[in-house]
Amino acid sequence: MDDRSPKGETSWIARSRRFFGEFTAGLDRKEVRRLFDEEATQAFRTLAGRRGDEELPTKSFERLMVEIRDVFLGFVFKLSPGRRLLFTVSLICPILGLFDLDIRLSGGSFFVDSSPFWFIMSISGLTLLLALEMVDRIRVRDELEVARALQRDLLPQDLPPMPGFGVAHSYRTANEIGGDYYGFMPIADGRIAIAIGDASGHGMAAGLLMAIANATLEATIDVDAQPQSVIEAVNRTLFRTGTNRAFLTLFYGLLDLQTGELEFANAGHCFPLLRREDGRVEEIGQGSLPLGLRATGEWPTQTAALEPGDLLVLYSDGIPEAVANGQDFGFERLRGLLRTPGSARTVHDRVLDNLDRHLGDEPLRDDLTLVVIDRLPPLPPVHS
Repeated sequence: MDDRSPKGETSWIARSRRFFGEFTAGLDRKEVRRLFDEEATQAFRTLAGRRGDEELPTKSFERLMVEIRDVFLGFVFKLSPGRRLLFTVSLICPILGLFDLDIRLSGGSFFVDSSPFWFIMSISGLTLLLALEMVDRIRVRDELEVARALQRDLLPQDLPPMPGFGVAHSYRTANEIGGDYYGFMPIADGRIAIAIGDASGHGMAAGLLMAIANATLEATIDVDAQPQSVIEAVNRTLFRTGTNRAFLTLFYGLLDLQTGELEFANAGHCFPLLRREDGRVEEIGQGSLPLGLRATGEWPTQTAALEPGDLLVLYSDGIPEAVANGQDFGFERLRGLLRTPGSARTVHDRVLDNLDRHLGDEPLRDDLTLVVIDRLPPLPPVHS
């Protein structure tokens, strides 16, 4: 087909537009601004890797040179040795291209402009390096997706029957892998075990810590579901397998569906909020150490009662500590959103809607979990 024909021209334009649309998919002004405001800053901090005892020069130019050096060396030494060599050669090639080759012989002389060759070598080397790093990233992304799917399977998909109670719950991660955890597990005596935890940090390390805690918690519940036993078992496991930087906050309780009594222990987790039927909001529990920091500790068992019309809110610190424009969401705002009457689903959605409005375009910087449980009023008697 002649590309100059109207049909050929239309086809060529259509293909060009389609390619341009695919090439720029997802690109907008916010994405470009985030590239320079957030991603470039984060890359600089990650690559600089300066020793904590090294002081920067006071003069602006010297300070700039030191920072450039730190970023360059940080980038180079994070590459494998082979890729480090490829990167170095690619940087040297443009320098060689600045010099021309002038050969003089007895019969005359000739001049060779070698700059195109060296610049092509440089671009080819950097492109190859980018391709290799991209392949690594794709492999890691695929592995993270598998890990994320496995982690998703650990979270509750279908809740156990809880007659007389309403439940709403949600979970969001800041990265591909999260460090928050929550679960509902029926036990033999008819009560429901409820757990919500938050591993230190976020990402893969926090996700692995959460998975270890989940396995220990479920294995212990099968033997002894009492709060003291479960908390101590999880602490022993984390203390043996982790470091002083790897710890877990955990709220664990047993809810009696007949009486509404909640028997629980809290290991450094955010205090649950209990909204009474009359609108009063109470914090339940008392402070204690997270799990995994010490071989032993004290996590006293406590009790609270959910009366008909009461509502219990369990959450991770990703909600009150969500920051946007220098301001956090705050505990007081969270408490205030509970005072207005509503079912578990209504309150759950109200909190997340307000959180989304607070964050706006800001990315989520920490994992968040929200579990809302309300005890329903008794059904009126049926008259014959």
